[in-house]
Amino acid sequence: MRACPSPNFGPRRGGVAPHLIVLHYTAMPSAADALARLCDPATEVSAHYLIDLDGTLWSLVPEEARAWHAGAGAWAGCADVNSASIGIELQNRGDHPYPQPQIAALCALVGDLRARHAIAPQGVIGHADLAPTRKADPGPRFDWRALARAGHAVWAEPAATDGPPLGQSLARFGYPPAPADALIAAFRARFRPWARGPEDATDRAIAADLAARFAPVQSATNPPVSGS
Repeated sequence: MRACPSPNFGPRRGGVAPHLIVLHYTAMPSAADALARLCDPATEVSAHYLIDLDGTLWSLVPEEARAWHAGAGAWAGCADVNSASIGIELQNRGDHPYPQPQIAALCALVGDLRARHAIAPQGVIGHADLAPTRKADPGPRFDWRALARAGHAVWAEPAATDGPPLGQSLARFGYPPAPADALIAAFRARFRPWARGPEDATDRAIAADLAARFAPVQSATNPPVSGS
């Protein structure tokens, strides 16, 4: 692990401990460009970690601090995702696959974070999940199923052939209120990146399985808090 301290952080609000891990892509040409931006006080943007294409891991913000990576959004009723999460940036322009060394480094890091902070697999989410009207990362080229196979995310295995309306199930799973087109785009980018067209029975069956098996990640010590 290499250190590149960022000045862009503050205290976690309300005594909230991290119970989410949020994955991002940098949408920049190189990790050097991303580090420059994430460590520039003028940008007011940061993350706890950055992983380069070759698996090099950079530490930017201490885990006990509140990095500025999530912005406006919510997950499972928590409106201050920055206070409730650890942010990981993955070097990726947003239009190409994630190489194996990078995914291996991510799995190792997420496994360590989950063990030390008691974060459930359903607490590992993408930026698009919490902010479906604003963000698309980590994008449809990110292999969520591989992360789930490693035990560090969730995947749906629906037994039914249909389910309740998509928005109803996604709200139970954790997605915030958003227009239907934004919700289906975020959901499909993660669980059905090959799907096109309007909401269908397969979408509803997958979402119903997620809602039924994976409760929102909250506890008495990690209540919803307000703020951005």
